[in-house]
This record gives sequence, C-alpha cells and structure tokens, in this order.
Amino acid sequence: MADLSPGAIVDNRYKVLSRLGAGGMADVFLAEDQQLGRKVALKLLHRRFSADPDFVERFRREAQAAAGLQHPNVVSVYDRGSFEDTYYIAMEYLPGRSLKQLIRQEAPLDPSRAIDITIQILKAARFAHRRGVIHRDLKPHNVIIDDADQAKVTDFGIARAGASDMTETGSIMGTAQYLSPEQAQGHAVSAGSDLYSVAVVLYELLTGRVPFDGESAVTIALKHVSEAPVPPSTINPAVPPELEQVVMWALNKNPADRPTDADQFINALEAAKSVIQSGGGGQRTASMAALAAVGGVGAAYGSPAAGGAGVSPEAAAAAYRRPAGDDTGSYYVDGEPREPPPDEPRLWPWVTLLVILLLAGAGVAAYFLTRPHKKVVPTVTNQTLNTARTILQNDGFLVSVLNVTNNKRAGIVIGQDPQGNDKAKEGSTVTLTVSQGPGSTTVPSVVGRSQEAAQKALTKAHLKYNIQRETSETIAKGKATRTDPANGQAVGVGSTVTLYISSGKPMVSVPGVIGESVSSARSQLNNAGFVVSTTNQTTTSAPDGNVVDQNPAGNTKVAAGSTVNLVVAKAPTTAAVPDVTGDTAQGAANQLKAAGFKVTQKAKQVTNQSKDGIVLSEQPKAGSTQNKGSTVTITVGKFTPPPTTTPTTPTSPTTTPTTSNTP
Repeated sequence: MADLSPGAIVDNRYKVLSRLGAGGMADVFLAEDQQLGRKVALKLLHRRFSADPDFVERFRREAQAAAGLQHPNVVSVYDRGSFEDTYYIAMEYLPGRSLKQLIRQEAPLDPSRAIDITIQILKAARFAHRRGVIHRDLKPHNVIIDDADQAKVTDFGIARAGASDMTETGSIMGTAQYLSPEQAQGHAVSAGSDLYSVAVVLYELLTGRVPFDGESAVTIALKHVSEAPVPPSTINPAVPPELEQVVMWALNKNPADRPTDADQFINALEAAKSVIQSGGGGQRTASMAALAAVGGVGAAYGSPAAGGAGVSPEAAAAAYRRPAGDDTGSYYVDGEPREPPPDEPRLWPWVTLLVILLLAGAGVAAYFLTRPHKKVVPTVTNQTLNTARTILQNDGFLVSVLNVTNNKRAGIVIGQDPQGNDKAKEGSTVTLTVSQGPGSTTVPSVVGRSQEAAQKALTKAHLKYNIQRETSETIAKGKATRTDPANGQAVGVGSTVTLYISSGKPMVSVPGVIGESVSSARSQLNNAGFVVSTTNQTTTSAPDGNVVDQNPAGNTKVAAGSTVNLVVAKAPTTAAVPDVTGDTAQGAANQLKAAGFKVTQKAKQVTNQSKDGIVLSEQPKAGSTQNKGSTVTITVGKFTPPPTTTPTTPTSPTTTPTTSNTP
C-alpha cells in the first residue's frame, strides 16, 4: 500500500492523521471519520493482495465476522469499503498498548490480575463462539489493554464463521507459540482450540514465558503436539496450585480433556481466584474439591493420557489420608474407613518373578505383532505444496503444514519432518514447512540523503538496490532524488529497489545570439532557462544595440539556469578635434583627451631650439569632426643641433730621409 501522508482522504470520508503500523496483509493508519467526528483505526489491504481473490475474501471475512461482534471486550468494526484499487476496514481506535507489550514490561503478573485479564479475553471468545466465530489466532499481540487493565480482542482476520472455513485440512493458520496441538497438526479447529491459546496467554502472564518455544515454527509446533508443559510454579513459585491446575487443565493435548467451553474455563478461574483471595491454608482442601466440581479439573489434569502432569500433592493428600488423632489402625480412602488387610502368607518369590516375566514376554510379543508398519518417507522438499501433499498421502502419510516467510518462492516446500528417506510409521504425520515468500517491508524515505546514507537505509530495510542517475532542478549532485517503488510502499523482503541519484541540474544547449538585437537575444536565452548579463562595447563594426560576443558560446551545453554574458555594441559619439598646434606635447595630450580622443605622438627633428617639445602638426586636422575614442596623432618637434664646420690649413710635403744599410 502506498504511503498515505497526513491529510490524505480515504473514500471521501476518512482523513489520515498518522501511520500506526504495518502487518503482513495490511497497513494500519490513525484516521478521523469526518462524518462522525471520531478517530478510527483504518486498515488498508496491501495492493499486491488486492488482486488475489483469496486474500480479498479473507479480508472481507475479517470485516464481516468482526462487525457482528459488538461486545465490551471486542474491538468494534465500523465500516468497510474500497479505495484506490484496494480495500479497507474502519475499526475502533484504542490508544492503549498490546498485552504483549504489558507482558514484556511487567510479567510475571500477580495471579489475581492475570486471572482478571484472562477472564476478559475468555468473555470475548465466549461471545464469538456463541455466534459460530472461532478466532484461531488468540495471542497477546491481538489484545489491546488500557491503563485500567480493560482488555479488548482484535484481529479476526483468520476467524471462520460457521461452515465458511476457507482453510483446507492439512494447513495451518496462526502463530506457532500459541497454536493448539490440533492446529499444529492441520486438523479441524473448534472453540477448544481458542481456549488452549488463551491458556498459553495465561501461562505467559504468570511466568513471563510461553510454555513452548524453539528456533523454528516447526520445532515449536511439534512441542505443542508431543511435549507436556513445565508447570508454571516451576518457573514462578508464586503461582498457587489451584491456579496452576486450571492452566494445565486447559493445556491438555486432547480438546476433549480441556474445559468444554469458555464458561467452564471462566468458572474455574473465578473459583481459583476465590481460593487465592481466601488465603488458602486449611480451606485449600475444600477449595480444590470445589475446583474439581467445576468440570473435572482434577481428573483431566491428572491423566497422563490427557497430557496432564499429575494431581497436586494437596489433592492427593485430600483423597487418601488418616485423620489427625486416629490411632485405630483404620485407613480412610476418600473419607471412608477401610480395615487393614489381614496378614497373609507371602507368595513364593520365584513364582511371582515367573508371572512377571511371562506377562512382560506377552507384552513384547503383542507389541511386535501389532506395531505399525514403518515406511520410507518420500523426499518432497523443493516441490509445490500440492505435489508434496499428494506424494505423501499416496504413500499413506498424513500431512500438516507450517507456513513461514522465506526468500524462496511462495508455495514451495522448504523443509520436512521426518526427513526424506527416514522411516516413519505408516499413517503418521509428516510436517511440511512451506515458504510464503519473503514477507514484506516498507521502502524507507531517502530523498535528499547522500548516496551512502541512502544505500545504508535500504540495506537496513532488507532491500537490494541498483543505482541510476538523473538530473534534478532542486536536489544537489550526489544526493538521492527518489526510489522506485516510492518510499512508504510495502514490498517483499529482499526485493530490488531502484535508487535515483542526482547528477545535478540538466545540461541545456545555449542558443547562439551574436548579431541579434540585445532584446531578442535576452528573450531567447530567458526562454531557454538562462540568466542574462550584458556589458557594452563602443564600436563602429556593428549596429548600435546588437550582440557582438557571448559567453558561453552558442551551442555549448551548460547546466540549466546558468548565466550567459552578452557583449553589446554601442555606437560612438563625435567631437571636433581641438587645435593643439603650437602647444607643448603634454598640454596638447591633455586637451585632446579631455575632448574624448586618444593620443599618440611622433617626433620630428628641428634645428630651431624654440620648437623643441612643441606640437608641429596634428592628424586628423584641427576642427574636423571625429568619433570620440578615436586616435589623434600629434607631431612634436625634437631639437637636434646642426653639425659644426672646422676650417682646414694647407700642409707642405715632408721629406723623410732614407737610411741605407748598404756598407
């Protein structure tokens, strides 16, 4: 069922306030009935079951069965209907805690308090039984109790009314720790089955433990069938014997040895409470007899065949004792005097021994002649339930079924007891453990979490995942955007969920707008999801107001919402070139710049020192109109002294004497 957010309206009537919990079949929400102005518990069937006619029928039966049970100790059902392709039940909302929570927090309970709570559960069961409804799953989880210890039974989801039993013989519905032996064997259930489950609850209230527990549902079920429960006083010595006797009576394996109905169970508990409140002592013997008178408590409890644990010492003492002060030698049996037997000669010990051996031999012979034939149990694991049942029944075995959640496909046998190829008595029961699929879990909310945190949350919910990337306008890169199925939906344990991680904002191609007018360019970019900024550039190469450059360039892919910078042409303004001829170079440059022109200069040699550093000419000419920002070139004189002329004097030839080395 998809998560219903607070404020959602179901069937135009029920306003969802919050989620209360989830189960294997349905989710439960706290809602407000807008027509009647009251709070209700709204149970919605998981959508994956809504297409299964068997589940829908079971859900319908829950509403139908419970709607007819208007009793102070039964949770009321107000309404049922359909919503978004599934079905719902509107029930009485009870703000208390479950009896299981009370047990975990407070058990073991005071015996009188435990009796009071149990009697309320029995009154609910009695009311249902008289209308042909058997609960089948009575357990402390299905009992809501308020601060005043007022108890109400809920969840008639696997109840049956009259003959409309949808469960085939050989299959089991219920919770292993609270199953009656007949349910554990897949046999037909009766009101006595509910009484057994109530006795288990009472046992747990008194001791803080269930009578049978184990590592698997199969193990627990087999204990219900074959083992005697440990008396409650062994675990909690504060449990009085008269109350223990009632508990053990209701826990008999054979339904016929339990209380005949809820009334008899209630009467026995009230009698036990009366004994407890009386203080016991000398009144205990009479009170134990009163308990037995309620309905054969002592007889059933003391019968080994019935699964009892024996009569208590007090009851035995009451039945066979010698009155105080009696020294007559007489014996009293059940209050009647009996004479002691006369002395008789002893039989020859060897004759006695021979008789014993003969009887023992006859018993052994009878056993071997009448013992059931053993057969090899077929291996049926990994078969479908129907196939496995057919194989076993054809070989002469009975079949019981325990349904468990498992990662294997629903309807497949994943275990059997006895194992395949073991030998078992023909006609005995083979217990099959059948997978019901992986069970369900709820997809957690991971939106906005880092990828690592999202993966951890899914793993904690016993889900697998695969990763996909997607762009997001709102969620930062690297964080989870969503899951598929969405958060809050119930899915099978071990299912694979697609986890979407943000890759950031989507990449969008930038329109090319160079040559466009600035208004047209801005409109195109805004429509494509971009932000626009502009700068002006004075130029004569493009019309005024047209885009001459952009960054990012056209056809570049960038994140949506990015900024595009535009350079827009601006026509230059004009001015007359000032006449600066004759000014110094520095004065001319200052005057031209003030008029909006750029200045360059070049030098020209002059021989007149008065022209040094003086503007000789300018280009463009003074007085001409030019664009502001254009360049005016000035020619500046640079004094260069003329070369100096030196007069020359004529020289006469000089004769150099010659020296001869000739001798």
